[in-house]
Amino acid sequence: MTTPTRLLPLLLLGSLAGTAAGDPLVVVVSAQQRIERLSQEDVTNIFLGRFRTLPSGLPAAPIDQPANSPLRAAFYQQLVNKDVASINAYWSRLHFSGKATPPRQTNSDGEVLRQLLSQPGAIAYVERRQVDARLRIVFEFPP
Repeated sequence: MTTPTRLLPLLLLGSLAGTAAGDPLVVVVSAQQRIERLSQEDVTNIFLGRFRTLPSGLPAAPIDQPANSPLRAAFYQQLVNKDVASINAYWSRLHFSGKATPPRQTNSDGEVLRQLLSQPGAIAYVERRQVDARLRIVFEFPP
C-alpha cells in the first residue's frame, strides 16, 4: 500500500508536467514587426547568436527569461536539447572570444514583455497564456 508521503512527489511531478503540457512555450515578437513565421532552425540561430539580423532586416535582439527561470531551462531544452549549464558555458566561450553577445537577460516576466514591446527587433519566448494582441507568435514547438 502506498502512503500519502510517497504519493506527494508523484503528485507534484504530475502537476508540473500538466503545466508544461497545458501551457506551451512560444516564440514571439511585437505585433508591429513584419515577421510572420520562423523555423526552429531560425530561432536556434537567433538565440545562439549565429544570426544577427531578423528576416525583416532589423538587428536581432533576443531576450532571455531570468537566469533561474524554469521557462528558460525548458526553452533551451526544447530548442537545442541542452541544459542551462551547457548554454551558459556556450555563451562564456563565445563571449570570451568576442564572437557574439548572449541574449539580453531580464529580471522578470514583466520585463521580458516590456523590452519586447519597446525594442525594434526584439524576440522572446513566453508561455502561450501571456500572448495577447500586442504580440505575434512566430514559432511554436511541435507537440
